[in-house]
Amino acid sequence: MRKGVLELCILAIIADEDSYSTNIIEKLKTSELIVKEGTLYPLLSRLKNAGLLTYNWQESENSPPRKYYQVTGEGESFLQDLSASWQQLVDSVSAATQSLAIKEKTNDELKE
Repeated sequence: MRKGVLELCILAIIADEDSYSTNIIEKLKTSELIVKEGTLYPLLSRLKNAGLLTYNWQESENSPPRKYYQVTGEGESFLQDLSASWQQLVDSVSAATQSLAIKEKTNDELKE
């Protein structure tokens, strides 16, 4: 996975709503991004140490307290920068591969 993509996804999930690790993993899985706890926890720690995330403990009725992460102001700015970079990459790849889409369409038309 390209550097920064997982950070982008995790920050976007947490920016949408305060989240705990299991919730983040479930949302990534729903998007067909399989991430193990062994990958997520160090990344969350790195983002927190960089000042992009903060957390608080919240009690749970059926389980131990959960650590809920929130995006900081600095994290919001970083997320916007990552999102802009991602969109630029998507646009560049789309432009570079546009001829493939045209070839596929032509091949599909020939098959009919």
